[in-house]
Order: sequence, then C-alpha cells, then structure tokens
Amino acid sequence: MPDREMLDVLEAIHSTPARRFLKSDPIPDDVLWELLDAAIRGPSGGNAQGWGWVVVTDPEVMQKIQGWYLEGWENAYGNRKEEILADPEGAGLGRRNFLSAEHLANHIHEAPVWVLPIQRNARESRMGGSSVYGAVQNLMLAARAHGIGATLTSLYAGHEDEVRELLGLPEDAKTMGLIPLGYPARGRWAQPKRVPVDQITHWGRWGEQRTRP
Repeated sequence: MPDREMLDVLEAIHSTPARRFLKSDPIPDDVLWELLDAAIRGPSGGNAQGWGWVVVTDPEVMQKIQGWYLEGWENAYGNRKEEILADPEGAGLGRRNFLSAEHLANHIHEAPVWVLPIQRNARESRMGGSSVYGAVQNLMLAARAHGIGATLTSLYAGHEDEVRELLGLPEDAKTMGLIPLGYPARGRWAQPKRVPVDQITHWGRWGEQRTRP
C-alpha cells in the first residue's frame, strides 16, 4: 500500500483547500490507482456509475488544453485583474485566490497529472454532475492523504467540443471538470475560508436561522 498520512475524516475535510501551486514531480502509478479507486467509492444515483476517468499526462495534450483554459481565465477573471486586486478583501475570488488562480492558469500544464471526470449520458441527465462530484471529492480527499494537491476547475469549458475530440470521448460523454494533481510547491494544508455556517443555514424554512453555540 502506498505511503500516506492517516487522517481523521473530519480533519481531512477541514484541511483540503484548493492547491494551485504544484510541482512537476511525477506521481507514482500505484498512488494514482489508489486515488481513482477512492473516487469510485463515491455516491452514484441508482448505482448507475455512469462515469469515466481520463488520466492525462501527455505534455502536448496538456499544452493544447492549457491554451483554451487560459482563454477562459482571461474572459472570466483576467480582464478584471486591476479591479479584483484593488479590493483585496472583496467578495468572491479576492486578491490571494486571484493570484493563485492566475498562477494555475499560466502553469496548469506543468502539473504531472490531470484527471478529468467524465459523465456518460450527460446530455440526457437532468441532474448534471450530481452523480460524479461526490466521487471527485473522494479523489481530492484521497490525494490529501498522500500529500498531493488538487483543485477542481473548468475554465477550458468554452472549448468542450474540442476537448472531447482531443480526448476521444464517446458521443454521449461530457467532461465534468479538470483536476490537476501534484505535490504542493508552496502554501499549506489549511481550512478553506467560508461564510460562517450559521449565516447560510436555515431551519425548517428559509429565513429561520439560529446562532451556532
């Protein structure tokens, strides 16, 4: 069994932020198999398991998709760089996350491994990725146990058809995101910052809230 840190489940959940500064060091195949095996233990509606997993390590494929990803980044965030950096505590991405996400956009192709979760029969699925994203979180938590950083991103999605063709996906399949994996180059395992839970939790009906003890 590959070496890994034994983490309490809640400790892992509370210490798995997006890691966007990744080394190019290779990830052993046996570790990749363990991450994927953890992923498929995730929930699947009706146990249909209509997913697939494409593991990408080819630099030429990564470079091609990175160009589309960078285009998506520029359209979504890059063209607002000055505005976002001028308001470091603003809602949404914020300064620190912007800079790390910008780094990822420029260097995502340098990660040693990408995993793309694929949903079969996606075009007929009313609930979209509801039966795949639980599995994605399993994969990322398993990566955390091995000290491997990950994040779920989809800024290449404006070129979904080109990506599907590049990866040779079946006609009924759709990518549900891209997960770059790599040993962290900087940063730390820390609890992701979120709005306090009592501010977004409603009891019985919307608007009925309680202060957390």
